[in-house]
Amino acid sequence: MPHLLSKSKYIRGLQCDRALWLDVFNPRIARYSAEQMRRFDRGREFEYAFKDTFPNGIDISVELKRNVDAYPSLTAQFLDREEEVDLFEAGFLYDDVLVLADVVHRNNDGSLDIYEVKSGNAISDTYKRDAALQHYVISHCREINRFSLVFNDGNGGFLKENLTEELESRHNEIARNIAAMKEILAHGEPATPTGQHCLEPYACPYQHYCAQGVRQMSLF
Repeated sequence: MPHLLSKSKYIRGLQCDRALWLDVFNPRIARYSAEQMRRFDRGREFEYAFKDTFPNGIDISVELKRNVDAYPSLTAQFLDREEEVDLFEAGFLYDDVLVLADVVHRNNDGSLDIYEVKSGNAISDTYKRDAALQHYVISHCREINRFSLVFNDGNGGFLKENLTEELESRHNEIARNIAAMKEILAHGEPATPTGQHCLEPYACPYQHYCAQGVRQMSLF
């Protein structure tokens, strides 16, 4: 089943409704700086290093590549087995939102331990919003035992923080945000003005496009 929103699109939508719309309907015009690309690479390298601590992990993306809408089905096949298993890029779909979890460990009782990996040295509000969406989607598909954010200890090692209860408390907020974003995507391109939100929490890849005319106020 095709998805409407993803984790990255959701975070984009919290920053700007127009950026969300463009991410869904016109992503080819996005422009990323060299520094942004280097940051992406550093994040992937840190994530790969953490995944190496699960030597028997099965990477869903290796088999399905870019066919992300098929990830939940294959993920379910592994999780339905009555055995422990570690999955990378496990897919979960709920409320038209697809999330891919960095690392999922299935316990013997069927519950899941989720690890979301971030290369930063501290847990930011943006990381928590990201994780809250994942918890919302995954918990509607499977029982979550523990949801931990993994981040850098400053020396290339790993620190883990259990955020399960905090993330669960944000479910109503997540549901409202998703509903608002669906409403935005059901209509034409928003005429949102440029401003400080173009830079925080991330530099928007659509700044060059949005700077071309007069915009209206953002819903967010």
